[in-house]
Formats: sequence, C-alpha cells, structure tokens
Amino acid sequence: MEKGNLSIHSENILPIIKKWLYSDADIFVRELVSNACDAILKLRKLSDLGEAPNLPKDEKYEICVRTDKENKTITFEDNGVGMTADEIKEYINQIAFSGASAFLEKYQDKIGADNEIIGHFGLGFYSCFMVADKVQIDTLSWQDGATAARWLCDGGIEYEMSDGKRTSRGTTITLFVGDEHAEYLEEFNLRATLTKYCSFLPVEIYLNPPTDEYVEKVETAEKVEILDADGEKLDEKDEKVEKAERKPLNDTSPLWLKSANDCSDEDYKAFYKQVFMDFNEPLFWIHLNMDYPFRLKGILYFPKLKHELEYIEGQVKLYNNQVYVADNIKEVIPEYLLLLKGVMDCPDLPLNVSRSFLQNDGYVKKMSGYISRKVADKLNSLNKKDGEKYQSYWDDISPFIKYGCIKEADFYDKIKAAVLYKTTNGDYVNLEEFLARNAEKTGKTVFYVSDDQLQAQYIKMFKEQQLEALYLTTKLDNPFISYVENYEREKEVQFNRIDSDLSTALKQDKAATEEETKQQEEVEKLFQEILANKNLKVQIETLKSESISAVVLLSEQVRRMQEMSRAYGGMESLQGMFGGDAETLVLNRSNKLVQALFKLKDEQSRRDDTELISRQIYDLAMMSHKPLPNEQMTKFIERSNLILERIL
Repeated sequence: MEKGNLSIHSENILPIIKKWLYSDADIFVRELVSNACDAILKLRKLSDLGEAPNLPKDEKYEICVRTDKENKTITFEDNGVGMTADEIKEYINQIAFSGASAFLEKYQDKIGADNEIIGHFGLGFYSCFMVADKVQIDTLSWQDGATAARWLCDGGIEYEMSDGKRTSRGTTITLFVGDEHAEYLEEFNLRATLTKYCSFLPVEIYLNPPTDEYVEKVETAEKVEILDADGEKLDEKDEKVEKAERKPLNDTSPLWLKSANDCSDEDYKAFYKQVFMDFNEPLFWIHLNMDYPFRLKGILYFPKLKHELEYIEGQVKLYNNQVYVADNIKEVIPEYLLLLKGVMDCPDLPLNVSRSFLQNDGYVKKMSGYISRKVADKLNSLNKKDGEKYQSYWDDISPFIKYGCIKEADFYDKIKAAVLYKTTNGDYVNLEEFLARNAEKTGKTVFYVSDDQLQAQYIKMFKEQQLEALYLTTKLDNPFISYVENYEREKEVQFNRIDSDLSTALKQDKAATEEETKQQEEVEKLFQEILANKNLKVQIETLKSESISAVVLLSEQVRRMQEMSRAYGGMESLQGMFGGDAETLVLNRSNKLVQALFKLKDEQSRRDDTELISRQIYDLAMMSHKPLPNEQMTKFIERSNLILERIL
C-alpha cells in the first residue's frame, strides 16, 4: 500500500477559476465589493471588541468604485482593516485560504453565531481575473506601525510585491480590464451590476464619487474679478463650480431587517416599488423573521394580477448576508411561492463556492417547510380576522393558493379552510360551508360554472330553483378540483360542471308513463334522422322551469377525458372512447315549444316545419353548452331569419 499527498499544478488554478468557477463574468463586482464590505465589518467588530481603540467613534466607512475609460481600469477602494505584507502572502498568495474564516475562527467566542461576515471560501478575490489582464493591490493595515504594501499579478502564478505608497488605512484593488470586457468600463453597465448584487450591503457604496481635490475646489470657490482690456475692474461674480451629488447607490438597512412593528404600509409599498420596479401596489405581504434553527428574514408580496396568466411571472430574490445570490431558487422557496414577488435573506444558506447552488438538502427542506407554514398562517389569520378584506383579495391570490395546494398536500391541509369559492349567489365560502348549506338539494355533488356567459341558461335554471353553483373559470381549476376530489375521497365529494347532469331538484319528481317512454323513443329517432346522427342520445324530462326548451349534457367524466385527450394532442384511443357524440340532448316536456313539436312530428304534411324546429331547438341547446362551429352557426343564423320571415 502506498500513501501520499495529492499535488496541484498551481499554474492551472487561475485559468480554472477564470473559466469555470463562476458562470457570469459580472460576478467579480459582487466578490470584490463583498470583500471590501468584509474588511470594513471586521474593523467595526474589532472596534466593538476593544481591539482597535484608536479609531474615531464617528468614523465614516464606505466603499468607492471608480472607472477610468482612458486607462482601462476599475478600482475598488475601502477604508477597512487593510492588510500587511504578511497578510497578503497568507490571504492572497495562498489560494482558497479565507481571511474571513480565519477572522471568525479567531474571534468566534466574542462574536457568537450572529456574525455579518460574508466571505467563506477564500476564492472570491480571484474572480477579478475573469475580466482583468492585470490586478494591483495597494493596502495599509489598521495596525499601529504598519507599512503600506503593493501586490501585482498578471493572472499567472508569478506576482510582484513591494512597499506601497498608500497613506490611509484600507485597500484599493485596481483591475486593468482586458478589451473583451471593456463594457464594464461604462459607468451605466457597472452601475447596473452593482445595483443587481450590492443594493442592500451594510456599507455605503459610491460609484465614481467626486475626488477630494474636486470637493476642496468646490468648498473654496470664491468670487472672481472681471476686468476690461486695460485691466480695470468691471464686475465680480462667484466662480462657477458645480457641486456633484454624493449619494450611495445602496440601502444599508433594507426593510426586511427591521421588525414588522416598525414598518408602515407605506414603507412596504415603497420597498416593493423600489425592488421590483412595479408601480402597481401589492395586495398584501408577509414579513418573515426567524432566528432558530436557522436565521431567515424576508418579505413576500402577493401582487395584484392583471390577467390570469400573469401569475407565472413571479420573482423571489434570495440574499445571503445582504448579498444578492439569485432569483427563484426552488430548493429554498416552495415552488408555488415562486409565483409571488419578494426578498429573503438567509445568512445560514449552505451555498457552494460560486454562491449559486445549495449543498445541504435536509437543511434547505426545513427552510422551505418554514416558509410554507408562515404563508399558510398568514392567510388563515387574514381570513379569520378580516374575512371581508380577504374575500376582496381572493380572485387575485387564488392562482397562487390553488397551485400551492396542488404542489404540496401539506399546504392544502393547512390552508383548506381559507380556500374560498365564489358562488352564483355572489358570496364566497369554503368547501365545507358550501356542502353544508346545499346538502339537502345536491348532496355531496358540487356543481360549478366554467363559463358564466356560455352557461347562462343553466345558471338561470339553478337560480329559479334556489340552487347554487361555484364559479371555477380558470385553467388551473380543472387540475385543482381533481386534486380536491382525491383529497376528499373519503367524503365522496364530486365536482360536476353545471351542464354535466341535471340535479333532481331541477326535475319534477314523477316516473315516466309507458306512453312517455314510447314517445321518447320516437323523438330520439326523429332527431337522429333530421340531424343525420345515429349516435345522438335524446332524453325527455319534465323540468320545473317551463322557459327552457332543451339543454345538452355531457357527463363530467367524459368531458374530463375529452379535455385530457386535447391536452395530450388528441390521443386516438381516447378520441375513440370519448368522441364528439357523447352529449345527450334533454328536451323539456314542460316547455310549450317542445309540446308543440311532439304534436307536429306526426303530421307528414308539415315535415319541413318539424325539421326546422328540431334543428333550431338542438342548436339553441348546443349554444348554451359550447360554441357552435362556423358552418353550424351560419346555418343557425339563416334558419333564424327564415323563422322570423314566416312569423311576419
């Protein structure tokens, strides 16, 4: 057996980091600004711990990023702890040696678990070689008697170190940007990248702020004399020196870090507009704040939808110690909540080196479960405490909730009392309430409307008999009701579309006589001949409503199978089993037009009239069931005109 140590060819490390460690070139901005932020946070910690007693109490900490298109450089400057030459050798020359981790290990007992240090792997600095041909570090440590140091490297394994000229504490990193990444020299592009990754870092960040020399010029500007050609004084005026605005581009205290009690509704709305550039106000929001077993803070917004399909455009931004990581990470955020908008900051996220993927599945599942529970608690609370307001939100938030129920059984179990349904009476109820108040008339069958205009005739029938149905009109409702039926299987709850079956409450309770049975056979044969459809099923019922001549029914099971067939590209086997001839034409014996047709059908001399009325009754019934094909609609209009002419 042979044992030994693995060896690494150092000349291959930087090319690997440059090409493969990070997926996007702009990551270098995030990493260098994060390192600068860490340098300042370390100094703050040292000051708080009494390790750096000579620091001014009113010290202003900041990070300055500057571009120089002429010299093709970008500089990142901070006034944090700085480094000595020995620390450069330790933290920079040793790849993957993390200064942040070393700092935390040294002061672990004093800092505790609630630290703000961002760095972890000791690789972030090297991301600068993704865009730079050469990198220079100028630094001066906070320690008394420290000497300034300079480090220079062109991306290979060789570097140069010498005494530096920096006179103030902190670090400046200068990138000599290569031609292929010259776009980062444009202030607009660099500002967009800083805004993307660093909008909420805890240290103020300035992009191309005015220099000290320029500020001094502004502050010392005086009046100047205006002389004539002979040198005589004509007038005097203020020297025109415009004062550049010095404003940080980040918010160092984002709303999610504050207590919900300290945030007003206006604060939440303003933050929503700032982060998502959405000037439509959100419906409501959930403030997340957890310290155990992991730290998690955030705000989830329920946006107002403009149309049904808009709910797919959600965006949940994930942060790690106020550093942007990514949008919509499904491992952390329950999939259905990705339809919302929000921000979440979890310092304990088990991220990989590039901070783009997660490593600890069990840990992440606990986070996901917590978030799901908090959302359910908020919705249940809102429904109980302010039901009227919750109902006003329902049409907008129902896609989120229904999708969540389909995706997570546990979520439906927690939220089912707050899952509302709009009824044809115009109010909102949950399923249990609806079943309770309709038990005598429709039992465990729940009738629903999928198109209130197309099915207006059926709705009218229901209302006339004091029956009610639910409005389930979105594309998400079909899979949702299938899910609910399966969940409520023990209760034998069944959803039927309002045109799938006739409730016994709509019909007069009497058995058909022998004569009526024979009449039904004759009428069915008549319609089959006139419509040239031998498979057409015709049924005669005595409905309580006399105004309706006929309706078309299609059983719920057959309709769902037809929809499945269409969804899967018209599977031939399903088409054969559940084709277009599965509807049943139900004639209303109580209707005068139908009664007249029964008499007319036996008069051979009026066969044309019989055919005309039969076709019209069929088309009228079919129009309340589904849109007529173009050719059939054209014939219906022609026939209607002919009937009107005969009446006149």
